Amino acid sequence: MVGTIEQIIQYLFKQDNTKQYEVKEVKKKRSLNANSYFWKLLQDICDLQNLNTIEEYQKRVKELGIFRQFKFPTSQVNTFEKVWNDRGIAWFCEVVDTLYIGNEEFKIINAYYGSSSYNSKQMSRLIDNLVQDCQAVGIETKTPAEIKSL
Repeated sequence: MVGTIEQIIQYLFKQDNTKQYEVKEVKKKRSLNANSYFWKLLQDICDLQNLNTIEEYQKRVKELGIFRQFKFPTSQVNTFEKVWNDRGIAWFCEVVDTLYIGNEEFKIINAYYGSSSYNSKQMSRLIDNLVQDCQAVGIETKTPAEIKSL
């Protein structure tokens, strides 16, 4: 069948007024196995080196640099931090600067996304860095092919 997109959609779905359809690009989703593997390796390295797991996680996420920057009046910072942090233990933010507009003080906040929201490329970078660190201290890791399959 040859026709416009609209004609093809009407033919395929025999649209009526009671139904709605959405056409969108299908993207390969990142497996939650990748996130689980990351947390397992992170726990292993933290146990070996006597590190705080959450602090080490935050350090690694900051190094990756996936965050959104916000500017808030100082009086609103605590509320924003609470809302952002309530998304989970891996969602965190930090005040990185202060500026003044007129007489009002504002804080610049970097709000870091939890790794469970990362796409495949971002998660791969996070895992690759951790795998290198684990291998350097003798922690056994999956093969590159096994990691890629996650």
